[in-house]
Amino acid sequence: MTNTLYYGDNLKVLQSHIADESVDLIYLDPPFNSNANYNILFKSPDGSDSDAQINAFDDTWSWGPDAEESVDFVTASGNHKTHDLLEAMLGFLGKNDMMAYLAMMAARLIELHRVLKPTGSLYLHCDPTASHYLKLLLDGVFGAENYRNEIVWKRTNIHNDSKTWSKIADTIFFYSKSKNFSWTEPREPHSESHIASKFKNDDNDGRGPYSLSDMTSPNPRPNMMYEWKGFPFPPKGWRYKLETMQRLHDENKIWYPTDSDGYLDTKRRPRLKRFLNELDGNIMSAVWTDINPLNSQAQERLGYPTQKPLALLERIISASSNEGDVVLDPFCGCGTAVDAAEKLGRKWIGIDVTHLAINLIEQRMKDSHPGVQFDVKGRPESLDSAMELARRDKHEFEKWIVPKLDGHLFEDGRKGADGGIDGFIYFKPDGKKTQKAILSVKGGDNVGVAMIRDLVGVMEREKALAGVFITKALPSKPMMQEAAKLGLFESEVSGRKHPRLQIITLAEVFQDRRPDLPWVVSPFRKAQRHDKSGEQGKLI
Repeated sequence: MTNTLYYGDNLKVLQSHIADESVDLIYLDPPFNSNANYNILFKSPDGSDSDAQINAFDDTWSWGPDAEESVDFVTASGNHKTHDLLEAMLGFLGKNDMMAYLAMMAARLIELHRVLKPTGSLYLHCDPTASHYLKLLLDGVFGAENYRNEIVWKRTNIHNDSKTWSKIADTIFFYSKSKNFSWTEPREPHSESHIASKFKNDDNDGRGPYSLSDMTSPNPRPNMMYEWKGFPFPPKGWRYKLETMQRLHDENKIWYPTDSDGYLDTKRRPRLKRFLNELDGNIMSAVWTDINPLNSQAQERLGYPTQKPLALLERIISASSNEGDVVLDPFCGCGTAVDAAEKLGRKWIGIDVTHLAINLIEQRMKDSHPGVQFDVKGRPESLDSAMELARRDKHEFEKWIVPKLDGHLFEDGRKGADGGIDGFIYFKPDGKKTQKAILSVKGGDNVGVAMIRDLVGVMEREKALAGVFITKALPSKPMMQEAAKLGLFESEVSGRKHPRLQIITLAEVFQDRRPDLPWVVSPFRKAQRHDKSGEQGKLI
C-alpha cells in the first residue's frame, strides 16, 4: 500500500478506497464538538506570529440531513448493538448538536472497524466534552471486551477554571479488534531519585551502578536446598539452580558479604547484582505526564490549533504497530500521525476534509522527510478535475487554488462578501519591506474587462503593490490591455521589472506558471527535518 493523503469526507474515502482488514493501527483526533472555530495561525511575512488566520475547520455540529443520513448508515450497517445504542442516545439527548456529532462518529467508527485488521488497534483521542458518549459508541462497535485502556494525557499546565478542578487532561481510548493484537510493551526511564536510592553500588569495572536483590526462594523448593561457597541454603532454598548460581558467580554478578577482616560472612546471605544498564525501564502506566504540550516556542509547532506533540504519536505507533505496518489517521489535521509513522518506518494513510490541511501536510512531509514518496488523491490533479471543481463549488475552488499559489485566504476562507479579495500573497521586492499582492479568483465561464477594473480599484484601496487575476476562462484582449496599463514595478532582489497586475489562467497553473513576484513568503511554517534511523528504538 502506497503512502497516501486523501482530500475528502473520510466516510466516503473509507468506503471507496480503503479495503477490508487492510490497516494495522488507527489514530483519530476528531473535532470535539466544543462549539469553537479552530483557526490555523500562519507565519506572518516577517517570520513572526501574525494576526492573519485561516479557518482550518469548524467543529460545530447541528442536527440536519447529514445527521439523519449518518443514523441511516448505522441502521443499514447491520451493527444492531450500535444502532440500538444510537437510538437510546437519540431518545435521551434529542436531535441536538451533540447528537449530530455522535451520529457522525458512529458511522465512521463502523467503517474504521471494517478496515482494521484482526490484529489491529484503534486509539481515539478526545476531551471530556463527549468522551463518556464516545466510550459507549466504541463499546458498541468494537465490543466492551476489546476495550484495553483509557489513557490520560496531561496536555497543559494547571490554570484557573472557575469553580471546577483545573481541566488539564485529554482522554485517549485504546481498543483492539480482537484479543490477539500487536503490542510492544512500552517502558519509561527510572527516575533520578529511584536511581540514587537503589543503585548505590559500583565495582568501578565499567559495568556501572547496581542494586542488590534477594537470592532466596519465596516458596519451599527442596531441589534448591544446597550449600553454596560455604553459605548454607535458606529455609526455603535458593532462588536459582546450581548451574545458574555458577554462571552468575563466573559473571561476577553475585555480591558476597564479608566481615570486618575481609573474610566471607556466612551468617549473612549473598545477593544478586542488578546492573542499571541491563534493566528495562518501569512499565508505563496509562497516565502520561511526561509528554509536554506544544507551546508557542516549540520548534515542531506549525501553528495548527489542535497539533499534538510528535512524541505522543511516536509512543502510540511504537507500542501498537511494527515496521512496515499501515497507520491510518482519518482526521489528519496537520499530519502529526503520518509524520510519526514515516519517521518510524510505517506505511500511512491520511484523510482530511480541508484543502488547507492537505496542503499543510504535503509541505510538512517534504520538509521533515526530504525525498519522501506519497500520493495525494481527491484534490484537483489535472486541468479537467480543477475545472470540474470550479463548476461544482466555486468556494472550494478558491480554497484549493489560493494556497496552491502560496497565498493566504481572505477572511479565513469563509463564504460571504469578500470586497473583491480572495486572498493575499506577501512578497519582499527589496528583500526587506513586505508588500502584498491581491488575489482575485474567478471560477466561472464568463470574465470581462470590468473585473480587471474592479481588481485595480481593490489594489488602490488596499495600497497593494501588485494584483493577480486567476481565471478558469480565457481572458479577452481588452482584459490583457487593461491589466498592462498598470505598468511594472522594479525589484532589487530579482534585478528586473515585474507586471503589477498579472492574469493567469487555470490551464497555465497546470503548466507550472506562478505569479511573477520576487521573494514570496510562504504561508506555511517549515517543519523540522527528521533523521530516520531505520530502526525502532526502545520504548522508553
